[in-house]
Amino acid sequence: MSMNGSTIAEFILLGFSCSRTAQLFIFVLVLACYTTILLGNVLIMVTVWSEPQLFQSPMYFFLANLSLIDMSLGSVAAPKLVTDLLNNGNAISYGGCMAQLFGLHLFGGAEMFLLTLMAYDRYVAICHPLRYTTIMGQRRCFSLLILCWIGAFIHSIFQMVVIAQLPFCGPNVLDNFFCDIPQVIKLACFDIYIAEILMLFSGSLITLPCFLSLLVSYVTILATLCGRFGKSGSKALSTCSSHLTVVGLFYMPIVFVYIKPFSSSQVDKMASVFYMVVTPALNPLIYTLRNQEMKRATEKLKNRCKHLLLPQGWYMCKISFPYQRHCCAYES
Repeated sequence: MSMNGSTIAEFILLGFSCSRTAQLFIFVLVLACYTTILLGNVLIMVTVWSEPQLFQSPMYFFLANLSLIDMSLGSVAAPKLVTDLLNNGNAISYGGCMAQLFGLHLFGGAEMFLLTLMAYDRYVAICHPLRYTTIMGQRRCFSLLILCWIGAFIHSIFQMVVIAQLPFCGPNVLDNFFCDIPQVIKLACFDIYIAEILMLFSGSLITLPCFLSLLVSYVTILATLCGRFGKSGSKALSTCSSHLTVVGLFYMPIVFVYIKPFSSSQVDKMASVFYMVVTPALNPLIYTLRNQEMKRATEKLKNRCKHLLLPQGWYMCKISFPYQRHCCAYES
């Protein structure tokens, strides 16, 4: 028995109550998304960090950090889910469950703060362009980023302190594919009313201010852009639309799952899959496919890698579909 009175050493995850064929389909989907999360976000980070012009830009500096958070958030539950779907396993240790809870709220909170910070960056760039470099200097960007992580860490620690005080005596079955507070808290053999209030208060304390800040920023941005036309206005609108798409993909599943807390269903599980696996996989595509600067930087990185990997005199042969075959020498 632990110090808080818990007597269970592991939790049983029900996962997805569907046929084996459907589970294998979800396995392929999650594995494909997780692979995209790793490759796509690593590509963005390497591209930004290898291009000084991008790294010194606050927008791309924050984008690289968003990729790092997406990769971390996707890794909280996806590897365990892939393994469970493949092996039909469904158990997680008490410590592993607490680690998932901590990681979920740490990286989820950090992403929420960072998306708000990115909206503020766009607000300053569009509404106060002459003061942009002064307001969003490199030192200030680092400081704001550190504050994002500190806020997320405090939020996550608060959640864990509340959970750690609850005794778990059984049952130990979670109606989900990972450990999440709405399901875990229901298993406590204790009156959870105060814990529920504390959890909701803590969640609202970061969600509501971040959402309102995003709303105010983009209402102001759109009002400013309404008076602008031409190439600069189109570019700003394209950048903002990419960020708004990411914000929508991030917030909608969260609102759907947590707006009616302490309940569960198959639909809630699919929303959680979207929030934790699909959205981090889509973010790199949204930012790279709609951003010309990222496309050019990625192309430069590819050419640089090709130059490093293929020495002078190396011959590459490529097939021109359907019948012709051409061989061309790579020239440095």
